[in-house]
Amino acid sequence: MSNDTSNKNNIDTKQFNELLVNTRATLARIASDFSPVVFASSLALEDMVLTDLIAWGQLPIRIFSLETGRLHKETLNMIERVKETYGISIALYRPDQKAVDEYVHQHGLNAFYDSVEMRKECCRIRKVEPLKLALKDKKAWITGQRRSQSSTRTDLQVQEEDLAHNMVKFNPLADWSEEDVWHYIKSHHVPYNPLHDQGYPSIGCEPCTRAVQPGEDIRAGRWWWENPDSKECGLHVVDGKLVRIKAV
Repeated sequence: MSNDTSNKNNIDTKQFNELLVNTRATLARIASDFSPVVFASSLALEDMVLTDLIAWGQLPIRIFSLETGRLHKETLNMIERVKETYGISIALYRPDQKAVDEYVHQHGLNAFYDSVEMRKECCRIRKVEPLKLALKDKKAWITGQRRSQSSTRTDLQVQEEDLAHNMVKFNPLADWSEEDVWHYIKSHHVPYNPLHDQGYPSIGCEPCTRAVQPGEDIRAGRWWWENPDSKECGLHVVDGKLVRIKAV
């Protein structure tokens, strides 16, 4: 994904406006019916759309981010940009330092390159366990996932049962396309991570993320040394498998 407006203006305005109205209504319903609810922001493009909607809607939805200790400096800088733009302080959840030290001591700092198992263990320590703390005593949580982001998300629902955390999970942008996201960002002057202009459509930890080439899948830069069907960090899986159950 680059900041080339040639592929971001092909928008059906009426259809987009309907999509936006529905998304705003979804967020308002979440805030009203599922409090306390939190939004897990990776500070990437989709999450900045949701941050903007939450802020301008003055919704009582707290925003948090998982500070893994391996994020790009550009991503960390977004924390202050959110505060400057919206007056919102993002809560940061970090991994247990003892668990990090033990992993590095036993396997090496970058052992996640060696196998899927080692990568998932790193993700568990740096992301999955901190997420559990962030979701403690909450009724629901929100993500910026979209259906068209990868082959592992084609069945994504706007509202799902999260069996791993025994709560409801919402993906308000599930129906949004990449073009929809960019259209909102540009038309509403939303600040975003500059890495998106450098070929990073999906941004995670620095050693596990690279820029993609034109025409590549937008998730190709995440864990690029693995097969596409394994490219999830564990935040959205149950017992090692993606489980999608539409909430009634």
